[in-house]
Amino acid sequence: MSRILDTVESPAQIRGLTDEQLDQLAGEIRSQIITTVSKRGGHLAPNLGTVELTLALHIAFDTPRDLLVWDIGHQAYTHKLLTGRLGKFDTLKQFGGISGYLRRDESPYDAFGASHASTSISAALGMAVARDMEGKDFNVVAIIGDGALTGGMALEAINNAGAMKHKLIVVLNDNDKSISDNVGALNNYLGQIRADRRFRRLRGTAKRLLQDMPVVGDLAVEMAGRTVRSTREFIAPSRSDLVFSELGFTFLGPFDGHNVHQMVSVFEKAKEIEGPVMIQVLTKKGKGFAFAEEDATKFHGPGAFNVDTGQVVKKAGAPPSYSDVVGNTLVDLCQHDERIVGITAAMAEGTGLHKLQSQVPDRYFDVGICEQHAITFAAGIATQGMIPVVAIYSTFLQRAYDQIIHDVCVQNLHVPILLDRAGIVGEDGATQHGVFDIGFLRAMPNMRVMAPKDEGELRQMMYTAVYMDGPVAVRLPRGNGVGVALDDPYAMLPIGKGEILNPEVDADHADVAILGYGDMALVGKAAAATLVGEGIRAVAVNPRWAKPLDEELILRLARSTGKLITIENHLAATGFGSAVLELLNRHEIFIPVKIIAIDDVFVEHGSQAILKDQQGLTADHIVEVARKLVQVPAGRH
Repeated sequence: MSRILDTVESPAQIRGLTDEQLDQLAGEIRSQIITTVSKRGGHLAPNLGTVELTLALHIAFDTPRDLLVWDIGHQAYTHKLLTGRLGKFDTLKQFGGISGYLRRDESPYDAFGASHASTSISAALGMAVARDMEGKDFNVVAIIGDGALTGGMALEAINNAGAMKHKLIVVLNDNDKSISDNVGALNNYLGQIRADRRFRRLRGTAKRLLQDMPVVGDLAVEMAGRTVRSTREFIAPSRSDLVFSELGFTFLGPFDGHNVHQMVSVFEKAKEIEGPVMIQVLTKKGKGFAFAEEDATKFHGPGAFNVDTGQVVKKAGAPPSYSDVVGNTLVDLCQHDERIVGITAAMAEGTGLHKLQSQVPDRYFDVGICEQHAITFAAGIATQGMIPVVAIYSTFLQRAYDQIIHDVCVQNLHVPILLDRAGIVGEDGATQHGVFDIGFLRAMPNMRVMAPKDEGELRQMMYTAVYMDGPVAVRLPRGNGVGVALDDPYAMLPIGKGEILNPEVDADHADVAILGYGDMALVGKAAAATLVGEGIRAVAVNPRWAKPLDEELILRLARSTGKLITIENHLAATGFGSAVLELLNRHEIFIPVKIIAIDDVFVEHGSQAILKDQQGLTADHIVEVARKLVQVPAGRH
């Protein structure tokens, strides 16, 4: 039997399909997603949960005239497959291929670029306001996961939308899951709605009323309001009323998000209701793939995996990931010091803090997708003499910029921050690379910033960060360590002091100094080895600290060599190399300095190896730069 999916080039082609054909198409889409992700990696479980929901949205709404605003891209693979990207789907997240997220420059059906959570309602409300100001009449639909509702931005948008009364549809994709298990009072509230049989029966009545009634203007609003109020008064007087209804939304649901026919009917009626509407849709994360249904967290964003066994492909004997080292080290530190706690913002597995959750649960806090709250929450803990270690991806820490300045640094509170996924992260692309953190952190008074050359040094930096004073950040890259031993006793690293990695080269008579920051330190060391083999005396330095710099060592090398090369997995602007230039300028040392770093661009998606090579973050490129900088006379080597 030929695949229906192969004939679909736009959503218009699915609007005439029978229920049986739609069921077949849903199966084909799931098979395509599973097959592609098993080979390429990607976001599996969340996308499997939104197949029927996406079909219903594209049937009920006239896309791309009607605008679908997806909250993050974890839900949108089906959307991509239905909007002309099947032929490129095997390039998903690959260098030069299609993005794993929504991109306005990739398709007219991608109404808004989406990556970080909790943005959809704000963007959709802006579109609805612009539509009404211009006298247009298209629909705007935001699709947001229940986990994203823990983000304050989503609640701010709901509050604003309910007050403004513009026509807007919000679809709450409720699967009781973000990446880690959802937490917080809103999740518990939605759980009550899911579980209450009386509420669900009465919502069914509301659904039938909406399906059967001739929906016309004020009458529709009044009938919907009566249904909501009667339901609220009957079963929920102790819930401070129905939250979303009291905020100005007509609230419908919960509905079965895997029933295409029902969802199309609900959406058709919702289009006729004036003002903001919120529709709760219940879906199963990982639906249709048993392994993902059983462990949606593991299969949220797996790498390549075996479809038959569910085993994620891993290199045998590979060193532990930096995140695993963080988790193991934090568990060890917490077990020896009751003042230490760990905090994550809905990324327990990604940051390694799930290890703390399982082994020292009373010292573990997951605050939801709330990076701002995580930082200020930690600041509050720090005021009481405890040591809150906050583990957040570098790209997500950008959301807490204000809180780090005002709530941590101004008060000089001891809050150690672990920046996971710092630098180029790979296939997730521009919105996920952690390439801005050195710049925005080192600009803050009282903040100190360091980065390890390997996983062994990461352990020591974590220990140092915990037991030094004041604000401090440790940035660590995505991926596995380099295979060094992890059994050395903990020791405090001297603050603001680096190390020479090849002491056999006389630093006071070298031709050039290579300062490789963080994960670039060993790359710099490899380049120095090549240069020494060619007769160029290159000294390799692991600076350790971007703030405070090892001023004594850097100034000494600047004066003795007269030539410096810095390399960092970060944007050139505001990074480690910039800090070195500022230091030299203060001391009026004007020598050639080559900064090897990421260009003034948003780096696209692709493997880390490809992207680092593209940006010159390789030993070969350092060697090339050093040769030109030193300009060794012919015959020297």
